[in-house]
Amino acid sequence: MKRSRIVILLFLFVTMILLAACNGSSESSGAEDGGDDGGGEADEEITLEFWTMQLQPTFTDYINGMIADFEEENPNITINWLDVPAGDLEQKILADVAAGNAPDLVNLNPAFGGSLAELDATVNLDEALTDEEISRYVEGAWEASQLDGETYGIPWYLDTPVTLNNTEIYEAAGLDPEQPPETYEEAKEYAEIIKEETDQYGYFPSLDLSLPLQHMELMGVPLTNEDGTAAFNTPDGVEVFEYFTELYQEDLIPAESLTGDQREGTNFYQSGQVAFGVNFFIAEIQENAPDIYDATVPSAAITGDSGKTTTSVQNLVVPEQSGYQEAAVDFALFITSAENQLEFAQLTPILPSSTEALEDPYFTEPPEDADPMELVRITSAEQLPNAELVVPPMDNFNELQTVMYDAMSKAMLGESTSEEAIAEAEEEWNAVVAD
Repeated sequence: MKRSRIVILLFLFVTMILLAACNGSSESSGAEDGGDDGGGEADEEITLEFWTMQLQPTFTDYINGMIADFEEENPNITINWLDVPAGDLEQKILADVAAGNAPDLVNLNPAFGGSLAELDATVNLDEALTDEEISRYVEGAWEASQLDGETYGIPWYLDTPVTLNNTEIYEAAGLDPEQPPETYEEAKEYAEIIKEETDQYGYFPSLDLSLPLQHMELMGVPLTNEDGTAAFNTPDGVEVFEYFTELYQEDLIPAESLTGDQREGTNFYQSGQVAFGVNFFIAEIQENAPDIYDATVPSAAITGDSGKTTTSVQNLVVPEQSGYQEAAVDFALFITSAENQLEFAQLTPILPSSTEALEDPYFTEPPEDADPMELVRITSAEQLPNAELVVPPMDNFNELQTVMYDAMSKAMLGESTSEEAIAEAEEEWNAVVAD
């Protein structure tokens, strides 16, 4: 762990303990003498502070309507809703926990939630929910918010990646768009053919943020041993580095695959410069490039020897500081009910974490003459029962993903051999874990 990170975490942890000892409960909840077990909550007036991540203004009406329904069913509870920009949320929640002002329920992703769980600042939801309540959620989504064997988040809305294929480029290269690549090796073969036949890029495999870690796992290379130390410095791990190095150095993928963010892939695809890839934004393509959208056929996400499909998760976390944990859990269960999740999913391209909601024909039966957006939804939902968070929450996650990205970059740019780069990544990874 970098020194700055350890100082921040220690400061937050110590401050949180001191505040808890002085104040006994969160000021934001208005709790005074109530304990964390939620005793007496049904009879007292409660105000819950609820934070979401960048849902306004698009979903303001939906969230407000859901809050109104919950308050009608629970007349003693008032919900104060605050929407926070995604880029600010992690630091804000850590700072408010340190200041003793944590919300009662907060929408986080597994990495942000893991930052709180590292501080023992979250309610153990394995204990707060019954087995029947836990069984309502997709198993892989439930397991996505676990750290050191404890669940710190209730899954809310999900996604699985889908490959988008430009049929016009396929046909120009003499390829069958009904037979898109399913594996990394096939993706490379298609990229070679498309480059040779059309002088265009076939494949855009983004290497932004945690994606290098995902590629390793999907290609069958475990990242860690049981103690969190690096397990990837193996011949198979070197092969992954070699795979991306060859794609890059042979100009089979755009340079922006390495240097740009995930949005760059969408930009290349919607401008007709790349034939296929994963993690493109279909709604943006529909709006900005209708001709490309009409030529798009979705297919299952590209995977490797693992055979795995990953999922992304937004969850709901109850901070330990909440003076009304039972009410906060009840509100989280209400938000993630099958009915509310189905309504949410019909407003935007997301998947519900509720197994009951996923049984709705909206996710299982494509309409006649389905358009690409509808086919993406069906394809994504089909993958979900077997999908998992292939890179689970880890201590010091941001530092570890940077270690992998930096090492892969050195190999791809020719600054180190793949063997040297992965050995350096192993050394730096283990230093972060041990620090």
